[in-house]
Amino acid sequence: MDHMKNPSGDASNPPQNPDTDLDWDLDKDLNGDTLREECGVFGIFGHPDAAAITALGLHALQHRGQEAAGIVTYDNGRFHSERRLGLVGDTFSRAEVISRLPGNMAVGHVRYSTTGGTILRNVQPLFAELNAGGFAVAHNGNLTNGLTLRRELVRHGTVMQSTTDTEVILHLVAQSKRGRFIERYIEALRAIEGAYALVSLTNKKLVGARDPLGIRPLVLGELDGCPILASETCALDIIGAKYIRDIEPGEVIVFDEHGQEIHKPFPPMPPRPCIFEYIYFARPDSVVGGRSVYEVRKNFGAQLARESHVDVDVIVPVPDSGVPAAVGYSQYSGVPFELGIIRNHYVGRTFIQPTQSVRELGVRMKHAPNRAAIEGKRIILIDDSLVRGTTSKKIVRMMRDAGAREVHFRLASPPIINPDYYGIDLPDRGGLLAATHTLEEMRDIIGADSLAFLSIDGMYRAMGYPGRDPANPKFSDHCFTGAYPTHLTDQTQVEPQPRQLSLLAEAS
Repeated sequence: MDHMKNPSGDASNPPQNPDTDLDWDLDKDLNGDTLREECGVFGIFGHPDAAAITALGLHALQHRGQEAAGIVTYDNGRFHSERRLGLVGDTFSRAEVISRLPGNMAVGHVRYSTTGGTILRNVQPLFAELNAGGFAVAHNGNLTNGLTLRRELVRHGTVMQSTTDTEVILHLVAQSKRGRFIERYIEALRAIEGAYALVSLTNKKLVGARDPLGIRPLVLGELDGCPILASETCALDIIGAKYIRDIEPGEVIVFDEHGQEIHKPFPPMPPRPCIFEYIYFARPDSVVGGRSVYEVRKNFGAQLARESHVDVDVIVPVPDSGVPAAVGYSQYSGVPFELGIIRNHYVGRTFIQPTQSVRELGVRMKHAPNRAAIEGKRIILIDDSLVRGTTSKKIVRMMRDAGAREVHFRLASPPIINPDYYGIDLPDRGGLLAATHTLEEMRDIIGADSLAFLSIDGMYRAMGYPGRDPANPKFSDHCFTGAYPTHLTDQTQVEPQPRQLSLLAEAS
């Protein structure tokens, strides 16, 4: 959601605040090979406990964004908003906060920002007062023409209050000359490009929308007869809601006191959901596009074993993201699965202001070797993906220091060689290890005895296809192939794009 701050998605640039540089460096050490998805959305209509249910749903979606959370409700002619930095539980587990959010309809959002500090005014849901009444919107994804639209709006006198591309949607709706709200909303959607799953709230309606290619997920559920929209099915499970169906690509769905209304304003297109939902983003217990994420990740591991197995003693996952693939690899290969790395789940981003010597040990704050499982053994480490290679290198060294005889590294996805512009926080091409090094060079940098990635065709086979059809790819797989599914308007403008949009610094 915050690629407006840095349109190249270059997460390798540190923040410009020296007071936070040490903090940022530690975070980079701990999460150097971690993909980050920008947000999760949730909405409910017609339930007397709307705010509390939304908070529970956001808890289940916490993995999609850990830096900020917000909820907007509507009750008796007034909108109520609580938007805070930090985890959902930091704010929304308190009864006094929920009591400040009355009403029977709500939208919620969890957010992860890209480089630099998280700014409270960027925290969603965003809210604006339009001539037809209040309008709140929560957005998962990224607009590939957001900067271009922003410049056009500003030239015509629009005042921007945030640096998030989501604000563009608010202004497009506000400036539409159409009569009905839903017509204005759809006109705004026609103007935007890229990836989006939107959950919006007016004083009468809950509205969901998914981009025409279905890049970002959005599901429909029901609790006590009340409709729910959420990024993943795990958010339905936590509240005991029934899963109804996925919102279709390009679909706009409206709920009000009269029931449900469906609009399909875009011509049908072959869906291209984001493959990273299966590789990393979605929780393992979610079902995405009719597929169990856990089973798909096991399939990735089994396919990896078919393609690149070597003779070893144990299979070791890099927790937590590598666990399902390692289970699949172990089951297919017959090599025992062992928890050779124990993860500390309680490392906070501001856990410590470290010295350089402590920062060099940063990976051990998050991962610790289980010497009993690996000492004297030949091991295969399984992880979901590789971005910069910084954490992988430290984990390989940690395994050797703990007595592993051989350390082979396997990745349950293909090499990432292209940046993303749809809401994944990836470095530009120069910051991607696989884009700038050969396989042997990467193996040498990481320090493994061997290195192998899942093939692109193997990834598709694990999803149930014979392989990747270049003429009709089933997923948004551009990070591996360079085949971007939409126009990249902001990236092709002759006018240079700003590296950082201005925003008044203020205490939040």
